[in-house]
Amino acid sequence: MRIARFSIDGNVAFGAVEGDSPDSLVLDIIKGIPYADFELSGTKVPLSKVRLLPPVLPNKVVAIGRNYAEHAKELGNEVPEVPVAFFKPTTSVIGSGDSIEYPSFSDELHHEAELAVVIGRMCREVPRERVKDVIFGYTCANDVTARDAQKREKQWARAKGFDTSCPLGPWVETDLDPSDLTIQATVNGQQRQLGRTSDMIRSIEDLVVHITEAMTLLPGDVILTGTPAGVGPLTVGDEVAVTIEGIGTLTNKVIKRG
Repeated sequence: MRIARFSIDGNVAFGAVEGDSPDSLVLDIIKGIPYADFELSGTKVPLSKVRLLPPVLPNKVVAIGRNYAEHAKELGNEVPEVPVAFFKPTTSVIGSGDSIEYPSFSDELHHEAELAVVIGRMCREVPRERVKDVIFGYTCANDVTARDAQKREKQWARAKGFDTSCPLGPWVETDLDPSDLTIQATVNGQQRQLGRTSDMIRSIEDLVVHITEAMTLLPGDVILTGTPAGVGPLTVGDEVAVTIEGIGTLTNKVIKRG
């Protein structure tokens, strides 16, 4: 099931996305919240009549760096011995169709297409065999990075945590095997990144176990699983799209901040 979060006439709701072709997609409004047992209301609205919002409002976004060997290599980095985790704040999260604001402190903004894991229940110290039980679903993400600031500052808080640096969407797919999916990024229609989730160094199970050894994850929290090779520059006016097999396409335009 595809679960979207949207606004219509000033109201915010979750809905199940139905239909196959882009022109025929409709939302069946959900009664309650999607992390618990819910019912479909039967009230349906065309997707074209609503504004898609970030599909979840995470308490935290835990991102993993250098989880694809070729990406680590293209930036001159070694594959880390343990997963490298960092946070992106909630203020960095935007939805499909929202604008990425080019930060004033950077001259080298990069796209990073990623598979995002959405947590469905509160969990801590999750054993490997229970990982699937705590996952709500999957969505597309773009770990937008101020590459020059990342290099200059030697840590990633500003470079990867600035406002609008975490596009998520367009919705959450709850019925998906994430082990071997095509993931790609295009800029103005030109392909930049193309990889497969099977190329991850650490699996989703590895990452959930590693993260929950240290912290509690809450419903709606998001894990970014790393990006394949091919990251590259974004400029004001560019349209960047992240497409993941079985999920859909997340699209954002880059604008000047201010």
